[in-house]
Amino acid sequence: MIVYQLGCRHGHQFEAWFRDSATYDEQSAAGVIECPYCGDSRVVKTLTAPHLAKGLDRPEAAETRARVVAEQILRTVGQLRQNVEGNFEYVGDKFAEEARRIHYGETDERGIYGEATDEETSDLDDEGIEYYRLPTPPRRDD
Repeated sequence: MIVYQLGCRHGHQFEAWFRDSATYDEQSAAGVIECPYCGDSRVVKTLTAPHLAKGLDRPEAAETRARVVAEQILRTVGQLRQNVEGNFEYVGDKFAEEARRIHYGETDERGIYGEATDEETSDLDDEGIEYYRLPTPPRRDD
């Protein structure tokens, strides 16, 4: 596995993991790597300091790195949620119904978010209706 520091043309910086450098090259050429902040697929490697795997005999170093990565993930999930809540229409528990209406052209196409049961999302899958599950970060008492 290899980790690269990447950036999009809007100035967002993020890390991404790849099996090897060839995998990065293939995905980059295909345009399938997207910025987690804005969805831009014009992503490039940025300058970064190498991560050296030393201190393996110090478990606290691994724990610190794991904590930092976990914080980055939570921060990114929070930013994703803020982006969706700020730019999409909340349709509550009518998500599956409204996604279906949009898919079949019964209403205007627009970004929506809301809640759906596992059965409802399974039905959306069966109908070929594209949706994404929005991660909910754990509540924090900071």
